[in-house]
Amino acid sequence: MSVDWLDQIKWDEKGLVPAIAQDHQSGRVLMVAWMNEEALRLTVEEGRAIYWSRSRNRLWRKGEESGHVQTLHELRLDCDGDVILLSVEQLGAIACHTGRESCFYRVLRNGSEWETVDDVRRNPDEIYSKKA
Repeated sequence: MSVDWLDQIKWDEKGLVPAIAQDHQSGRVLMVAWMNEEALRLTVEEGRAIYWSRSRNRLWRKGEESGHVQTLHELRLDCDGDVILLSVEQLGAIACHTGRESCFYRVLRNGSEWETVDDVRRNPDEIYSKKA
């Protein structure tokens, strides 16, 4: 089923497009992931971020394991039509699987080393613990 707005996106050879999630209030970039057509369509329909997990080879509803859901505020397409920008509210204030607010928590210092500048807000073992 073809949807006109989806046809305007330049999907890569695997049918994916990079998607940047940005906090709708602060503007901070939270993470980058991938979306296929189904993930993008469902994101709009459900009003929450749904990505394509390349490692799991399936749809990934952000927060399905951690509870850290991203609710959609706005969706934008870049000038080339090959990158999606999601303006989201990050529930739980943790977007990264490391337990940090953002996946971009390291800064290059002195042109030679990565320094961690954001604290872990919650231990990832607590977030992703398997319940028996």
